[in-house]
Amino acid sequence: MVPRWYFVGLILFVIGIIIIGTGLYLILFPSPATTVLADTLPNIRWGLVITIFGGLMYLTTKDKVVS
Repeated sequence: MVPRWYFVGLILFVIGIIIIGTGLYLILFPSPATTVLADTLPNIRWGLVITIFGGLMYLTTKDKVVS
């Protein structure tokens, strides 16, 4: 049985990839209604943070077994 943090890491990794994809889409096709901080690309930054954190959690817990 794998620990629950394995699944948490996997979910965070997938959500981070989705957020990065959304950020890339908004770069290619900008929205007509922009916000004040849209130039800072928060989707790309936070998507990378979530993806890295989820990947680290996944890699550190993938070989652990809970009895």
